[in-house]
Amino acid sequence: MSNSVSLATLGGGCFWCVEAIFEQVEGVQSVMSGYSGGSKETADYKTVCSGTTKHVEVVQVAFDPEVISYREILEIFFTTHDPTTPNRQGNDVGPQYRSAVFFHDAEQGTVAEQVKAEYAPQVWDDPIVTEIIPFEAFYPAEEYHHGYYQKVGERNPYCTFVITPKVSKFRKLFAHRLKKQA
Repeated sequence: MSNSVSLATLGGGCFWCVEAIFEQVEGVQSVMSGYSGGSKETADYKTVCSGTTKHVEVVQVAFDPEVISYREILEIFFTTHDPTTPNRQGNDVGPQYRSAVFFHDAEQGTVAEQVKAEYAPQVWDDPIVTEIIPFEAFYPAEEYHHGYYQKVGERNPYCTFVITPKVSKFRKLFAHRLKKQA
C-alpha cells in the first residue's frame, strides 16, 4: 500500500451494515461508524434515532486510492444497499437511514453524481434517491457501535437477517475486491 489516504463518507441505512461490508474491501485501511449532516450537539445515537436531527448514520472509509478508486468504493456502496427508498433501508425507517454520499472535494462530488446517474440505474430499476451532499463534519458513533458485526455477528438476529445477506452479496459480486487473508 502507498502512503496515500482518501476518505469516503457514506450513508446507506444502518451503519453496522455498511461498516461490515467496507471492513472487507481491499485497499480500505479503516472504517468508522458515525453521524454526518447535523450538529455535534445532537450527534449521539439516542438523539439521531429520534429522527429529529439532520444526521445520517454514516461510515467514514479511509482507503488507499492507489489500490481502490473512489468510483469503485461508490460502486460497492450503490450495489450493497437500496438507494431507491427515501429515508429507509428495509425495516430501518427514518431520515437518519437515508442514502447519502458526503463528498470531500469537487472531484468526489463529480464522481458521485456520475456513479449515481450512470452506474446505479444499471443495478436498480427504481429511481435513485441518494443525496449527494458536501461533507461538513463527521462525528464518531459511540464505541459499542464500532466493529459491531465482527463483535456480535450471528448472535444478533438483526445481523443474521439484515447484515449477513448484504455481506454475502458483496462477497459474491465483488470477490475480486475482498481483502486477502493473511
